[in-house]
Amino acid sequence: MKLVVAGTGYVGLVAGVCFAEAGHDVTCVDVDADKVKLMESGISPIYEEGLEALMKKNNAEGRLHYTVDYKNAYKDADAIFIGVGTPEQPDGSANLSYIAMVSRQIAESVERDCLVVVKSTVPVGTNDKVEQFIKDFLVHDVKVEVASNPEFLAQGSAVHDTLYAARIIIGTESKDAERLLREIYEPFHLPIVSVSRRSAEMIKYASNDFLALKISYMNDIANLCELVGADIEDVAKGMSYDARIGANFLKAGIGYGGSCFPKDTKALKFLADKVGYHLETVEAAVAVNVRQKTKLFQKASDRMITFQGLKAAVLGLAFKPGTDDLREAPSIDNVELLLANGAEVYAYDPAAADNFKKRYPEGSIGKGRIAYVNKPEDALQGANICFIFTEWKEIKEIPSKCFKELMQTPLVYDGRNVYDVNEMRENGIEYYSIGR
Repeated sequence: MKLVVAGTGYVGLVAGVCFAEAGHDVTCVDVDADKVKLMESGISPIYEEGLEALMKKNNAEGRLHYTVDYKNAYKDADAIFIGVGTPEQPDGSANLSYIAMVSRQIAESVERDCLVVVKSTVPVGTNDKVEQFIKDFLVHDVKVEVASNPEFLAQGSAVHDTLYAARIIIGTESKDAERLLREIYEPFHLPIVSVSRRSAEMIKYASNDFLALKISYMNDIANLCELVGADIEDVAKGMSYDARIGANFLKAGIGYGGSCFPKDTKALKFLADKVGYHLETVEAAVAVNVRQKTKLFQKASDRMITFQGLKAAVLGLAFKPGTDDLREAPSIDNVELLLANGAEVYAYDPAAADNFKKRYPEGSIGKGRIAYVNKPEDALQGANICFIFTEWKEIKEIPSKCFKELMQTPLVYDGRNVYDVNEMRENGIEYYSIGR
């Protein structure tokens, strides 16, 4: 089947590559000609395990194409998937300008009946508006239907999550649209849940916000554990055996980040406010997460007289392992505070350092300075304090004794509970973590 994907970010590019892997003929459309050339050479513009290998394979086999010529791409497609960004606006609502731009381009380009499928995360009711918007601007006498098909991939495992998804959600308003989407996804051999468009839109938000709730709940319990002498990891283990709760998303830490949970919790709250409903649980999850991000810095501030002139090792910058994404990463809030208080920051991340440099170039910033190193040991050498913000394998594999051997003052604040509390203390390290 001839498919076109608009947008080559995490949603669009991963979807396009996986559709090609399933046997479809796929064209990915982007506005950036340099990015298109990069992808044509088999290089992925995003850091995602397994993606580049599949790009090269399907490029070579002739099923995967890239272009800036949207008119030619859209005109005779069987289905067009919209995977552009819907970034958060200052009031928490979703910015739908990219959706509108692509919708108008589709309306002015399609020359045959086709199905437009919105994969981007959009507020409930958006697909209705997209369909009407396209009809308003149609140039040719063709039939265009719109369907909702939200994605549920996690950064760092996006390819696996797409090819081996727990379920495919399709939201349609006609049997023809449902039939076509089922045909597109038939090669994946995955469970398909077919609902209305608005229900599909809500499933996306409800799913992401529920996971955000679990994270904030566990972080809240972790904070209480510290005050009453319990261990959050023991508590999580005991909870995980209950099938009603499950074992996933029970790990305490310094909060969630990334492109989905922060944006989607705020967007759902905005939607609820708009229709006059107070979504208290989601609001609480957001509030807990905001506080949790800088919890360790506040602990360190209580311990230290000053950060001025101190060497602070920062291990991990990405919001999670397996990605170079910094959106809403706790490292940003904490590095900002360290620099504002005069620290000499030495940062390490195996994937996200280049992106972080764009925000914080090497050298003096405010009262402090920042430098980037290629090995975690270089960050630790002579450091007065260490913060762990991302549980990369390269960081988890650092022997605990190295903190004692390399640091001037073995003082470690671990936001991801990487190390065993007793082992760190036995090695003479002053160690602080979350909920333990």
